[in-house]
Amino acid sequence: MARKLKSDKLLFLATLLLVCTSVVMVYSASAVLAMAKYQQPYWFLIKQGTWAVLGIFMLAVTMRIDYRNYREPVVIWTALAVATLALVAVLFRAPINGTRRWFGVGGIGVQPSELAKMALILFCAALLERRMDRINEIRYALVPIAIAVGVITGLILLQPDYGTAVSLLVVVAAMVFAAGLSYRYILGLALVTMPVLWIVLVSADYRRRRLLAFLDPWSDPLGEGFQIIQSLIAVGTGGVFGKGLMAGVQKLFYLPEPHTDFIYAVIGEELGLVGATAILICFAVITWRGLRTAVRAPDRFGALLAIGLTTMIAFQAFVNISVVLGLMPTKGIPLPFVSAGGSSLLISLVGMGILLNISQHASSAPEP
Repeated sequence: MARKLKSDKLLFLATLLLVCTSVVMVYSASAVLAMAKYQQPYWFLIKQGTWAVLGIFMLAVTMRIDYRNYREPVVIWTALAVATLALVAVLFRAPINGTRRWFGVGGIGVQPSELAKMALILFCAALLERRMDRINEIRYALVPIAIAVGVITGLILLQPDYGTAVSLLVVVAAMVFAAGLSYRYILGLALVTMPVLWIVLVSADYRRRRLLAFLDPWSDPLGEGFQIIQSLIAVGTGGVFGKGLMAGVQKLFYLPEPHTDFIYAVIGEELGLVGATAILICFAVITWRGLRTAVRAPDRFGALLAIGLTTMIAFQAFVNISVVLGLMPTKGIPLPFVSAGGSSLLISLVGMGILLNISQHASSAPEP
């Protein structure tokens, strides 16, 4: 008798808890802002709730699609082509806050870099599956990946969106390392990349100011250091149990973008250490169960795909929370599943649906 397929319940529950938290906290963080800007306190709540419902629906759909279908060339090349064309098209849009990251489709904002993440993960997983036995032959195994990653990240840098570009590089690096690339190449690449990243950081005046503000935010409390100072005030005043839902103060035009990049600060202020820790536990569970799924996957493609999807979520969460707590310079990377933003939420939930499908096919043998 065929084994009945079962999804990872802990992985699903942690994801669902984060999405539910998102709907509640986006409303709490944005109601006053939405009233002032749109005269509708439920503006962001309706948008986020709609995306959440659509995302959960897509998660349910992708959970039921055999992940091995994604290794088909027509799927991979179509995803790469659509993502690349969208990244090119967005460059011709009018800038929003000095960047070109979104374009409207039927009145809905779409961020093509989110689709590019998924396309690259599928591409790398499929190619590495076939070539990982010769992974240390650079021209054979890594040059095709380098070309695809170079094109996609190059287009993302033109927007500009350095945070997403770095996230993509980290995800691909994790997949290549998991495929068996010698640590010597990883170390060599890191030694070459670090000076380049440093030059990029200090080459533009605004990035240089942002770095200096990270090192000493109080040197410019009303300028570059304003965001991190307000974020730390929000987290610090929350105490153990928080001020209570909707009772936060920093979201009232003190904390920039309280419903997007700095929503974790609002959680810390209103739900306290208990609420902030609960969010951390959810991401820890997703990371643990995602890596467990990779280890127990029935084939290389599933394992590499699981590693890519897990790294995508875990790294974004790590960077966002680190920024909010003043451990990293400010970067515009949303908190997965929680921050307001339809494209990010939808792609993250599609990724979780694929990961849950891989977990269905994972080995039923007991863990050592």
